[in-house]
Amino acid sequence: MDLLHANDRPGQYPDSYYAATANTVAAHPALDTDTDCDVCIVGAGYTGLSAALHCAEQGLDTLLLDAHRIGWGASGRNGGQLGSGQRRDQEDLEEMLGIDKARRLWELAEESKQLVHDLVERHRIECDFRPGILYADHRQRFVKGTRDYVEKLRNGYGYEKVRFVDREEIGSILATNAYFGGMLDEGAGHLHPLNLALGLGRAASAAGARIFEKTEVTGITPADRVRITTAKGTIRAGFVLLACNGYIGALSAGVRGRVMPINNFIIATQPLDGNEARSLISNNAAVADSRNVINYFRLSADNRLLFGGGENYGYRFPSDIRAFVRRYMLQIYPQLSGTAIDYGWGGTLGITVNRMPHLARLAPNILSASGYSGHGVGMATLCGKLAAEAISGTAARFDLMASVPTPRFPGGGALRTPLLALAMAYFALKDRL
Repeated sequence: MDLLHANDRPGQYPDSYYAATANTVAAHPALDTDTDCDVCIVGAGYTGLSAALHCAEQGLDTLLLDAHRIGWGASGRNGGQLGSGQRRDQEDLEEMLGIDKARRLWELAEESKQLVHDLVERHRIECDFRPGILYADHRQRFVKGTRDYVEKLRNGYGYEKVRFVDREEIGSILATNAYFGGMLDEGAGHLHPLNLALGLGRAASAAGARIFEKTEVTGITPADRVRITTAKGTIRAGFVLLACNGYIGALSAGVRGRVMPINNFIIATQPLDGNEARSLISNNAAVADSRNVINYFRLSADNRLLFGGGENYGYRFPSDIRAFVRRYMLQIYPQLSGTAIDYGWGGTLGITVNRMPHLARLAPNILSASGYSGHGVGMATLCGKLAAEAISGTAARFDLMASVPTPRFPGGGALRTPLLALAMAYFALKDRL
């Protein structure tokens, strides 16, 4: 049993709040014949959808395949936060890669946010964007570092949309005493992630990309024209992009060794009274806290609290996701103990050892982009564009991202999951202590 089939009904979206409020779009057929194309993209999440759109707009004959549906994986199940920067702080990147490269990565990340905004506006994607992400410190000792980092971004990177929030202010924004301060990024924001994916799919199709759902790729054979096999058809393509993230499976051992699937879970409460909703998050920002196993939460367009918390590392989701996540929610908002939970769902994302995206050229005409480590709304969308640039012959920006080293997970295929679970159990214990 693999992650493509372990927890969900074949070809159907999970029973999530996002699926229940998704914009209506036409389904795409399954591939049932042999065909040729310029570009074949495997995986219809943000990376694949963006790559398909940008390739098709360049006049390339583009095929996009997904084993289930557009946005079926992490792109349609995540917390919906469109954050600034890379997943790692700029201080870490400066130490890892030097100031010049760290600054170029910051600029790419800023472009990723703008790209999402531009695509939403240009293609009229209704996805409920709201500004603001509040990064909340759950330990007093973290506050000074947060204040210093705000100053670094403002003075060192010229990013003036971020400001420090002290304990009094964070208490006025969030109806909880769980946090001691934080950083409010008003240049970031949050949105309906599945509707963003569906809108990108509609745009890619309108640009000429051929999209096939319920079409699982079973093998890829490198050649001058790559051979891609599926259950009912074979494709020959000049270029291939693997955009599979945590679902890469057996398609690439090299990527699988560097991109680890982990499961994450979200619940949605019943709709709240407007005053109650605003009392929980008075400025309607999304929130992500400083725990290693983070809590992240925000209000939906219809005043539900969407709350993400908890992770696991096996194939199977918890049998009762609502109860699994509810306990984390009540640690932050005990006043919601009597509030009904209408939805609970899980999803699988891809993380890397250093929490930076893993972009790679697996063969001269086979690319891969994945491993966004919970920061994929903007970065995955941008990396799809960078892959399209590389396919069309302008590879400098793709190669910049690919130059960031991505260590292999220790332990090989047999031990990497239990070793990671042990490490995360340690970090979860640190959070509690």
